[in-house]
Amino acid sequence: MSLHHGIKVTDIEMKAPGTSFTSLLFKLKVVPLHSRSPTASEFSVYVNTEIVLLKVGLHVLPCFFRSDQTVDCRMDSSGKPSTAEVLLLATSSALTAVFYSVYSRRSNTVARLKEAKKVSIDQDLKKLLTDAPGKCVPYAIIEGVVRTVKETLNSQFVDNCKGVIERLTLKEKKMVWNRTTHLWNESEKVIHQRTNAVPFDLASHNDAVSATVRVVRPLDSYELDLETTYENFHPTVQTLTNVIGHFISGERPKGIHETEEMLRLGESVTGVGELVLDNNLVKLQPPKQGLRYFLSRLDYNSLLEKQQSGVRVWRVLTAVFGVVASSSLLYILWRQWVCHRQKRKEKNVLQEFKEQRRRRMRELNVDEASVSPTACTVCLSRERSCVFLECGHVCACDQCYQGLPEPKKCPICRGTIERVVPLYNS
Repeated sequence: MSLHHGIKVTDIEMKAPGTSFTSLLFKLKVVPLHSRSPTASEFSVYVNTEIVLLKVGLHVLPCFFRSDQTVDCRMDSSGKPSTAEVLLLATSSALTAVFYSVYSRRSNTVARLKEAKKVSIDQDLKKLLTDAPGKCVPYAIIEGVVRTVKETLNSQFVDNCKGVIERLTLKEKKMVWNRTTHLWNESEKVIHQRTNAVPFDLASHNDAVSATVRVVRPLDSYELDLETTYENFHPTVQTLTNVIGHFISGERPKGIHETEEMLRLGESVTGVGELVLDNNLVKLQPPKQGLRYFLSRLDYNSLLEKQQSGVRVWRVLTAVFGVVASSSLLYILWRQWVCHRQKRKEKNVLQEFKEQRRRRMRELNVDEASVSPTACTVCLSRERSCVFLECGHVCACDQCYQGLPEPKKCPICRGTIERVVPLYNS
């Protein structure tokens, strides 16, 4: 399709399947033909309108346009959220829910730690448990010194190092090529871990006190704090063949990190759990009702502060992603409201325009049926020949455009006319 005097359409791309009567979205590549064109370089416009098409062979010729036809150079104003906005809202909402769940559990743990009863290891411990309901304290805090019951564990690497819990860990360290960032990232994986434990008690710091507390199932504790007694890094031997193979595979091994951790004899330990009296033996065991079981080398105040700092981190993460999710939702709703308001405004403007047009026809004693659908909305006699930008309305002829008062505004939407594209059907 070509246009003389002003522009020529050199490319038409149909964006939706069409029939003889359909709503189509065309991409028109407009090329200026002479120096009197409105721009000096190529530009693209989108025509989003209902067009009655006449298909003749391989050619598609426009017959006429509706009175509210527009050439719209603006972004899509449908108000529907974009894929990125939906992904942002969904991701931030999901992360907010996950972070809040973790924060809720952590804060509940801190609250129960504050409510836990602090019990001293002394001669009155058994009497305290005997008088307690069910001979137990559901959630108690015990601080004592580690003592073995029978046998001990010896360190495999350090002489004269004895304990009751030993953990050996082998970790493979390697560099992995990230195909997204195109960078080498450090990664580690536990390839072997073994934990050995023997029965042990917590005794009072006062050697004159003979009372002890047997620790049951220490490996089930939520935070088993062990001391690192040995660690060593064994680097991988690199050869030219290995380097080439690692470069191709995208994985570059660095070596094996070997560590030994132990809970040593004489170590001060804070235990938090259920304290029971069973067959004249005081035991500290995992609590019921979903409470956390702790065995830590920290004292009670340090353990509580550590848990509270973790709660603060999760609270900040929850708040940050909650604000992001709320902002995304409010922005999407705001876009919907703006779109609805704009559509209502355009509908009112169009109704006002049609009413003014009918009133103008009555003043001129012109039959509405006798007026061409593509007639100028101002003079109702000449054909429309101007595209007003940036609103994109095609509603007036060149003579009526020239007669508009300054600043020139579109007769339909009252938008300021920044430039005009002459449009003539060939």
